[in-house]
Amino acid sequence: MAVGTLTTIRVPAPRVIDRRVAGGAMVLAPLAAVPLALAAGLIVAAGRAVHLPALAVAALALGAVALGSRGLHLDGLADTADGLGASYDRAKALDVMRRGDSGPTGVATLVFVLLVQVGALTGAVEAGHGIAAAVAGVLVGRCTLSMSCAEGVPSARPEGLGATVAGSVPKAAAIAVAAAAAGLAALLPGLPWWRGAAAVALAYLTAGLLLARCTKRLGGITGDVLGAGVETGVAAALLALSW
Repeated sequence: MAVGTLTTIRVPAPRVIDRRVAGGAMVLAPLAAVPLALAAGLIVAAGRAVHLPALAVAALALGAVALGSRGLHLDGLADTADGLGASYDRAKALDVMRRGDSGPTGVATLVFVLLVQVGALTGAVEAGHGIAAAVAGVLVGRCTLSMSCAEGVPSARPEGLGATVAGSVPKAAAIAVAAAAAGLAALLPGLPWWRGAAAVALAYLTAGLLLARCTKRLGGITGDVLGAGVETGVAAALLALSW
């Protein structure tokens, strides 16, 4: 479920999708995204080897990640922004998010977040640790999914992906994912230990603030909110590693 939902890699469909499977998929989300992270890292390495401009290298790496995830999280980011910007009425906001088209708020938010991601990764490439930043940014963003689906987080709708995964991750598992992410990020090559840990902390803080806002405004999470959390988490992590 994790690989089939979060990437374009062809895998057999799950035999059953219940709360246990859904929660496990969200915990394993960073592992499912390893191929995407490796692709981003390889593109950065290849781009620097042939002396491409750092900006082009960053854009190609993040574009490959978007392609490898069907643009799922970017679509969620745009829809969430449209919903939050459309109305203070919960039902109207959810209806806007369900439509699937992108309004001006969604497009502006999408452009802004992508500019931050590409700009931050460009800085990391120029600083000489672009490979580590690309890999870490992709994975850390997916780590936040377990927090967004932890016990106690409600679903905004009775159906959809959000309803399937909302509250499905035990709090202990969500904390373990965050701790493991911080510990592994502290080992990033070419960087002091605190830079990686700070990237994880900033990603979780950013995604957590968005989660709190959406829970208050929408009554819980949707699949779009999860995608928005991933993309804002990636942007925050890359920003922390940008120099």
